[in-house]
Amino acid sequence: MAGHSKWANIKHKKAATDAKRGKVWTRLIKEITVAARMGGEDVASNPRLRLAVDKAADANMPKENVTRAIQRGAGTLEGANYEEVRYEGYGIGGAAIIVECMTDNRVRTVAEVRHAFSKFGGNMGTEGSVAFMFTHCGQLFFAPGVNEDALMEAALEAGADDVNTDDEGGIEVLCPPHDLSAVKDALEKAGFKSEIAEVMMKPHNEVAFAGDDAVKMQKLIDALENLDDVQEVFTNAIIED
Repeated sequence: MAGHSKWANIKHKKAATDAKRGKVWTRLIKEITVAARMGGEDVASNPRLRLAVDKAADANMPKENVTRAIQRGAGTLEGANYEEVRYEGYGIGGAAIIVECMTDNRVRTVAEVRHAFSKFGGNMGTEGSVAFMFTHCGQLFFAPGVNEDALMEAALEAGADDVNTDDEGGIEVLCPPHDLSAVKDALEKAGFKSEIAEVMMKPHNEVAFAGDDAVKMQKLIDALENLDDVQEVFTNAIIED
């Protein structure tokens, strides 16, 4: 199925990630710690931890940092006790936003998220106010130029739910969130290396923003993403160049 260009957004996200490597490492350490605490320290039997460790390798995080984070999660090293918190709200024009956080202080985190929403033209919502507009899923994205038919066949054999192609030829593979590591491994064995592999909240419908509204919406998203306790920001807004 065809769609607008997600590839442009993927390139933007990768560039932003590279520019904020130190912050990316901090977020990955939190994710690894929580994943190890919830599912155990064995990477082979903990898909969430495996995915986080793979992301750490892609981000060139030193192995000793990864090991320490796993040990903290498993309880063999002391460290902060992070918990997962999700906030929901509205951006410019009522665009839906989900903010996923890991924090050791809920009071601080909710205050910072609420302030970012209000300062940049958004509004914090109640639990469940926008989550119904999204589907929790695993996403792999492949750069334009990949053989779509071969990738689709391999993806469906690996257990993927859907394969979509955007206007630039980028290919999105969707799967159940708990199957992401297995699908990613199967596709790599078949010769397909994804640009991004993540568990995400995928919007059912997207809203395009351009001009001043696009600038305002991007400022709000940036403000939320720059908060120390924020892990991911998901939105149904598509910001056009």
